[in-house]
Amino acid sequence: MFRFNSIILFCLFLLNASAQKQFDFNINCINAYQAALSLKKNQAVQLIEKEKKANPDNIVPYFLENYTDFFELFLNEDPKLYQALKHKKKERLDKIGQGPGNSPLKKYMESVIYLQWASVDIKFGNRISAGLGFRDALKTINENQKKFPDFTPNLMISGPVQITASTVPKGYKWLSSMVGISGNMEAGRKQMNKFMTATDSWARLFKDEGIFYHCYLQFYLLNQPEEAIAFIRNANLDLVNKHLFTFMAANLCLNNKQSELTKKIVNNRNKSAEYMATTVWDYELANAHLFHLDPDADIYFRRFLRQFKGTFYVKDAWMKLAYHHLIHGNEPEYKKAVKMVLTEGKKEVEADKKAFNEAQSGIMPNLTLLKSRLLSDGGYHREALNTLAGKSSADFGSSLEKLEFTYRLGRIYDDLGMDDKAKTAYEVTVKNGEKSTAYYAARAALQNGLIYEKEGNYKQAEAWFLRCIEMEGHDYENSLEQKAKAGIERCKTKH
Repeated sequence: MFRFNSIILFCLFLLNASAQKQFDFNINCINAYQAALSLKKNQAVQLIEKEKKANPDNIVPYFLENYTDFFELFLNEDPKLYQALKHKKKERLDKIGQGPGNSPLKKYMESVIYLQWASVDIKFGNRISAGLGFRDALKTINENQKKFPDFTPNLMISGPVQITASTVPKGYKWLSSMVGISGNMEAGRKQMNKFMTATDSWARLFKDEGIFYHCYLQFYLLNQPEEAIAFIRNANLDLVNKHLFTFMAANLCLNNKQSELTKKIVNNRNKSAEYMATTVWDYELANAHLFHLDPDADIYFRRFLRQFKGTFYVKDAWMKLAYHHLIHGNEPEYKKAVKMVLTEGKKEVEADKKAFNEAQSGIMPNLTLLKSRLLSDGGYHREALNTLAGKSSADFGSSLEKLEFTYRLGRIYDDLGMDDKAKTAYEVTVKNGEKSTAYYAARAALQNGLIYEKEGNYKQAEAWFLRCIEMEGHDYENSLEQKAKAGIERCKTKH
């Protein structure tokens, strides 16, 4: 009898062992992950469902489902979809929690899900949920690093967080105080570099995602925009079929004043129906065409505004549509679009706040300065300079226009590599605009700091970065402060 019961218990043990939940990042999961990163949602979902049926005890598919939902919610901002999916966070964390604790994937996956939902919650205005999500992500990834220090993907999460946390502006102190962290830029940079140069199988698996983080950090916070663009070019990234890379390259090129390259990247992407539909392409193209003063820019703005279901950059898009009409001599349509700025979208991001403030002021922009600004933003520096040829501050009526004129000259000279002229124009702008609610003086101080940093004069650079931070109550305050703080952090490591 004893032997019979022992046999039964042994069989039950074997059955239980065979049914144990596991993290099996097999070929189905790898393909699903790559499909999700390429924004091929339907293909990713099909592969995930295939894996669920073939291996019901594999937890990895539930982790990958979060990627497909994350990209759609983050890029498209559909509030109905958000309400329908937000309960999935707990379900997926519960699934992952059933996995074996001796795998580094367990807490790694948990931290990624926390971060993804925190990013989505910010998009939908849920700050408390976002703050708690970031806190849980950091706590979890730190625990994983202690337990599995050789698991390189930990660095892909902790590195960017360290860098970003070291530059949190005052406007987002609610987040850092809730999360309870202080970052270190140099430590984060080293962690990210270590991941990017790692060659183990886990690093290779998550490399594409790491490239995305690496390029954005390099561009915005490490002040290496040209290096980031060069990395994209030299790495021979697939900008046609991997739409996450397409988005990254187009967005960074647009912000690096390379409008023509932005158009080329977006227009050359694979337009197959297998890719997730998103209006982000129209928004990128709308800006790229506006910055060249193209007569068809309104087509892309209208399509974006008609189809986009979210709120981020809606006010900005309406204001830029207004600019388009003003440039092409249609003042009635300009005024209609400005009215829409006041009622549509929200003021969560600084570009939307800036658009709202401008619309509320009722001040129509000076056409010469507007054309110069847009051409400069698009990378058409000589054309931008030509629009200001023969002009001086005396040619502009208001103190705000005079301030914008010197600032705009500084930016154009800066982009043309005429550093001495740029610094002079920036200094005049700071002197005359320190008390202004316009962003020109603060941005001029930041740009002066960047020039001195480039020249190796780090003390002077820090002084200008600090001057930027000290100016308050202006447009783009948070983003300019973050960039200035990043500049100070960089300079600290160089002298």
